Order: sequence, then C-alpha cells, then structure tokens
Amino acid sequence: MAFDFKKEYKEFYMPKNKPEIVTVPQANYIAVRGKGNPNEIDGAYQKAISILYAVAYTLKMSYKTEHKIEGFFEYVVPPLEGFWWQDNVDGIDYADKAAFNWISVIRLPEFITQKDFEWAVETASEKKKLDCSSAEFLTVDEGLCVQIMHIGAFDDEPQTVTLMDEYIAQNGYENDITESRLHHEIYLSDARKVAPEKWKTVIRHPIKRSRQQS
Repeated sequence: MAFDFKKEYKEFYMPKNKPEIVTVPQANYIAVRGKGNPNEIDGAYQKAISILYAVAYTLKMSYKTEHKIEGFFEYVVPPLEGFWWQDNVDGIDYADKAAFNWISVIRLPEFITQKDFEWAVETASEKKKLDCSSAEFLTVDEGLCVQIMHIGAFDDEPQTVTLMDEYIAQNGYENDITESRLHHEIYLSDARKVAPEKWKTVIRHPIKRSRQQS
C-alpha cells in the first residue's frame, strides 16, 4: 500500500476542531511564490497550483522512468498547502484578497533530493508543455505551533483563529508570526466537489512562550 502522509502523520494533518499545541518537524516542499487574489480565474495562484501538481506527479511516477531515485517508495501525493501573509497588516484581512502574498506548497518525501527535484521540474516542463521554472525546493522548519481543524468556508476562518488566539493566551503562549514564520493552511477538501460549509482546512500558527511566562 502506498505511503500516505495524512494517515502516517495524523497529528499534523488531522487535528481536532479545537486548538492544540504541536512541534512540527522540518520538511521539504515543492513551492511556488506569488501575490494576488487566489480566486482569480486563470490568475497567478491557479497557475501556481498547476505547476505544483505537474512537478509532484512527475516525482511520484518517476519509478516508471529511467530516472531512479535512491530510497524511493510509492506514496500518495500529499495535500495542497499554503503559507499566507499581507504586507503591513497585523494578522490577515480576508476582505482584501488582492493583497495576499502566498507560497503554495506540496510536501515532498524525505528521499527526494535537490537533484531529483531539478530533474522533475525539467521533465514536467517538457512533457506537460508548462513552464515549471518558478517551482523551488523549499525547506521549512515550523517548530512550535498551534493548530486546529477549521470546518467551513475560508472567509469564516477569523472565528476559528480567534479560538486559537484565546487558547494560546490561556496556556502561556503568544503568536509568533514573522517574515519567516507564517500563517499556514493545509487543504483537505476538494473545493470542486465539496460544499464550502464542509471544507476541512488545517490552520496552523507559529507561537512562542509569552514574555510573562519566559
């Protein structure tokens, strides 16, 4: 049976719908950076997703090609994720989607190296007739975080984030969102097939011990 990140690492992909504190280990990703409204038809975000999946599935199916990856085992492509922020905004202004900066990512198995990644970008570009040169090999070490399973539309996230903020304050922590530690979402539902009120999204924020507790 193919390795499934969601099943093997349930604590990071299937949290409860109440806040919890976790320490997230370092991981590698396929990443594409951009800016703008993610809902824009044929916009930068939609194009970024096409690139991510092109590279992801090229790597997943590499065992059927002449490019052999050391340590390879069959796996399920992990879900789409995203890191989000807005310039000069404390938190997130969900009403101003055009101001979003984002890094869209798909997690990579640990056996994928930079060399394997570069092969996949080149191969996907050729076979899919799609310029995948904007994809990058990104390593993220999130560390101490608070996370929750958000059920519902993205525009309803502020209420869930408020629950997270209250929880960390009650437990002696505070948000530590910076230029390098960002608002993180993991998308577990297919928005094309599932009604918005049933969407499942993991929301994760970096935290630190509050100054009063340190």
